[in-house]
Amino acid sequence: MDWKDHIITDSNVLVGKPIVKGTRLSVEFLLGLKAAGWSDEQILENYPQLTAEDLQAVFAFAGALVKDEEFLPLEMVP
Repeated sequence: MDWKDHIITDSNVLVGKPIVKGTRLSVEFLLGLKAAGWSDEQILENYPQLTAEDLQAVFAFAGALVKDEEFLPLEMVP
């Protein structure tokens, strides 16, 4: 699975945020649905323009973004 076949950026769509090709659905929005507890089936049912491969590409894209990042622990401020 090459996420680059499914995820694009276009400065004319959503101010250049990464979107699923052929839609106006951003990676950010779809990740937010998953974080809110939506299942893949619920997403695909509510957004029939998406495919299971599109959703897989969203996660592959997100994984690629954090793969080479360095993360530092955050201190909790009381």
